[in-house]
Amino acid sequence: MSPSVAPPLLPPLRRLLAQPGLDLRLLTPESDLPAGALDAPVDWVHSSDLPDPTPFLSASQMLLTTGRQFTSDATTDAFYTDYVDRLADLGIACLGFGTEVVRDGTPDALVAACLARGIPLVEVPYGTPFIAVARTAGDLVAELRFARDTWTLAAQRAISLAALRPDGLSATLSELSRQLGHWVALFDPSGALDRVFPRDAFTGASASPGSLDRAQHEAARMLRRGQRASLTVDDGDETLNLQTLGRRDQLRGVLALGGRTPLDLAGQEVVTSVIALAGLALEQNTALARARGHLRSGLLHALLGGQVELAHTISAELWGAFPAEPVRVAVADPPPERLDALTEFLELRVEERGGHLFYARVGAGVVVCLDSEAGPLLDDLVGFGLHVGVSDPAPYRSLPRALAQARQALERAQEGEPGIVAFDLISRQGVLAFLARTDASEVARAALAPLSDHDAAHGTALLATLRVWLEQNGQFGPAAEVLGVHRHTVRARIGQAEQLLGRDLGTFHARADVWAALLATGDVLAP
Repeated sequence: MSPSVAPPLLPPLRRLLAQPGLDLRLLTPESDLPAGALDAPVDWVHSSDLPDPTPFLSASQMLLTTGRQFTSDATTDAFYTDYVDRLADLGIACLGFGTEVVRDGTPDALVAACLARGIPLVEVPYGTPFIAVARTAGDLVAELRFARDTWTLAAQRAISLAALRPDGLSATLSELSRQLGHWVALFDPSGALDRVFPRDAFTGASASPGSLDRAQHEAARMLRRGQRASLTVDDGDETLNLQTLGRRDQLRGVLALGGRTPLDLAGQEVVTSVIALAGLALEQNTALARARGHLRSGLLHALLGGQVELAHTISAELWGAFPAEPVRVAVADPPPERLDALTEFLELRVEERGGHLFYARVGAGVVVCLDSEAGPLLDDLVGFGLHVGVSDPAPYRSLPRALAQARQALERAQEGEPGIVAFDLISRQGVLAFLARTDASEVARAALAPLSDHDAAHGTALLATLRVWLEQNGQFGPAAEVLGVHRHTVRARIGQAEQLLGRDLGTFHARADVWAALLATGDVLAP
């Protein structure tokens, strides 16, 4: 990648010292200074002869002094050391000493103190007014700011032209990466990496896979919150910048940038313009996806109506083959604010796993047909915080039945935390397991009322004894062991229950009816 190098906002100290006419002389050799000391930015030049000028200074400034504070007889090496320490702690970029105003030459103790703390010290000759140094620094700042503004406009123009290319979004992100010298990644609504520029950003010799993992983690976290947000993360050697794309509760993804230098104001302005372009492109893609979604719904209705060949033919032209039979049907009922994000996620998975899944929106829900290789997709749906019901495998000719199974499984799933419930789990539990989830509960309570009312009035345990007796297959001995009573006691209680219910519990139909009533009232667990 050959970035379009953006000029810095502030001039480096090295450039100020090299300005002709100032005749500034460096007294602290560069080899004895910390690396990059002469490349530190200078944002202003200030002059002061105060013993402690730090209350009137800020970091990255150059301080000029004539040394009047050093003329006292009490001036010692410690005084110079303390003076320089205060400047170093503040982050001064450079100290300039004006000679032949108060004294000739620069004090050796001041040179030694500056070397000890790594502060560049320059000598300002008598013929160079301090105001000339300040004016030169100001001119350099203004020149760089103009150059920076010019670069910003040029970068925005190049990005705007890139947006007009056939694949405008990819071209825009590629140009942004080139202009800033940063890698640029786009994450889809599920938090998965959609595209990255340059293409080898995480595979080349200088790649940093850890940065991608961190960016992907943060992007997924921002998308889960479902709100517009921006984030800057210091990831060791790189600074990561992330920004959501799209409207609140309809996020289209996250744009992430990484580089060894943080973005300055001009770089942020360029990124802001790209965010607007990318958001517009994704919104347009969403409008197209909605139209495709209506077609998907029509194909699903065709499948349910038995027009399998017609649906296969249309799908093959647009998305490729349908998943191979037998397929499982999954049904999810997301909240309205997450429906668009879910369908966008599924559209991306269709592109990635063509021929393994088909989805369509039905009302406020989503129906997905999957083959045996697309199973992991279900876990991704749960990642959206959804309840999911899944049918048994079925051919397309039996799709209505599979859809009914999936909806029954979804009803069961909605009774608990977000997760997956498969229909085969329900079928293993048996038909009676549904009684506790229907209106049969009121009928069951009425049927068992003679026992419950007797227990309440006389302090007996007829209902509990009947439940345990049925659980023990109508055997008095095992039931007595569970209840901790004699088997004759159990026999007597069952006989009393028969009288109150008016039923002969020795018959299969009576026992099944009472068991169903207990199950419907929740007095027993589903088998």
